[in-house]
Amino acid sequence: MRVMLRLNVDMKSSADLSIGEVAGRFGLATHVLRHWEAVGLLSPERAAGGRRRYGRGDLERVAVILRAKRAGFGLEEIRGMLATSDAAGRREILRRRRDDLVRRIEEARAALDVIECAMGCGHEDLAECAHFQAAVREEPRTVARGSSVVVTGVPRGTPSG
Repeated sequence: MRVMLRLNVDMKSSADLSIGEVAGRFGLATHVLRHWEAVGLLSPERAAGGRRRYGRGDLERVAVILRAKRAGFGLEEIRGMLATSDAAGRREILRRRRDDLVRRIEEARAALDVIECAMGCGHEDLAECAHFQAAVREEPRTVARGSSVVVTGVPRGTPSG
């Protein structure tokens, strides 16, 4: 399921929304926005009485933070990406997250292969199926080729015995 985040920036001025309004727009608790401010991810303007006022740039930043979190980034990584003007440093953060994501995808594919093998098995006792036993024993192996990663292991759709 693909989730789309729509940013509604139809605002009266550049610093027009309260913390509650911003939290409501994004489905967050206000303490989340306060925490992000405390760790350096947000810096909303302050109005009279010290009340936070969020503008268009703040809303865009909240949207970026949420998207990065969905991609698996931690708050420290997000802060590092948003705070740096060093493209090489940002690429390194992105590369590490990409490598982790590739690893997690490989693990999910290996799990799917085992499930598909089990679904195709006609044995009364799944543990007696030689093909299923092989699928369970098989560890995904990663081979780097240029800028891509090739996963070898149990082929999809392995017939059961």
